[in-house]
Amino acid sequence: MSGGVDSSVVAGLLAEAGHEVIGVHMKLHDVPAHPSSGDKQASGGSKHCCGLDDALDARRVADRLGVPFYAMDLRAPFKSAVMDYFADSYLAGATPIPCIPCNGVLKFNVLLKRARALGADALATGHYARIGPDGGLMAARDRDKDQSYFLFGVGREALTRTRFPLGALEKAEVRDHARRLDLGVADKPESQEICFIPDEDHTRFVREHRPLQAADGAGLIVDESGNELGRHDGYWRYTIGQRRGLGIAARHPLYVLSIDAASRRVVVGPASRLQRRGVVSTGMNWFRAPGVGSTLSARLRHRGALHPCTVEDLEGNELHDPSQLPAAVRVRFDEGARAPTPGQALVLYDGEVIVGGGWIKRALP
Repeated sequence: MSGGVDSSVVAGLLAEAGHEVIGVHMKLHDVPAHPSSGDKQASGGSKHCCGLDDALDARRVADRLGVPFYAMDLRAPFKSAVMDYFADSYLAGATPIPCIPCNGVLKFNVLLKRARALGADALATGHYARIGPDGGLMAARDRDKDQSYFLFGVGREALTRTRFPLGALEKAEVRDHARRLDLGVADKPESQEICFIPDEDHTRFVREHRPLQAADGAGLIVDESGNELGRHDGYWRYTIGQRRGLGIAARHPLYVLSIDAASRRVVVGPASRLQRRGVVSTGMNWFRAPGVGSTLSARLRHRGALHPCTVEDLEGNELHDPSQLPAAVRVRFDEGARAPTPGQALVLYDGEVIVGGGWIKRALP
């Protein structure tokens, strides 16, 4: 129970259905809310999550429902799995997605194990996703709220112990349930920031979290031929596709095309050079085999477009044997895709069914 409307309604619906519910709030970090967000309560306008106000909101909902409530201190695993990963990804020249390890490592691993230790049969969350008839992952009914992209790393075994009660609901229906159940969070806004970076300044976080490594990041901004166009004071400040804040003058708009952490070089070029025909994706987690002749689509970022594609192993073989699905694949887009970014997730869909997903290692020319 995060203290938001989604997880609060999950608890309310399950209690109403007669399940024995235990409310659990995760204490993840000690980062205060950004001053601009204020110190707002459930009906206020704060968009910062995982703070003291949220814990109090979660406890109030649990009290309203008459269910036991626990706050679990997960600060140590959160620092290792999410905050360290976030800073280290930028220092490696990649662009991280902290919600994915937060889900895969914390919620559906550490928290699930602790839930089982409490005697719970399953872990229910406020994610907008569904579990299919075969036990795999499916997109939510509300496609605007669908979070299946962030859940590609959850294993099948964990899914057997997971429930997504909101997967078949629209967001408006969830808020209506919150009002009907008188939970006090029906109009609470959704968090839109990275919870441990409430000021949305990732460069400040990297500099403070890894001061020694970040201090040694200055280098050159160059074109694709290696010609120097300017200098920067930290390659980890940039991400693929970035246009603003380059600090160089040019006749035509320039975009970040690649980042070389070893040489500290940031390569820039015209927008047309951001179009790529495919990617290599590693760390694949499969829910089923693609199957010969399947019409697959790849999503490269949350709420991004679905790109029709073909998937093969690194030797160019089609994937159809469920017992031999590789950890690394080559994905080719039928019509190209803009700015596939190392460190981001690539998730494969067959309609509303998630076939599998992994991490973008590099883009193909």
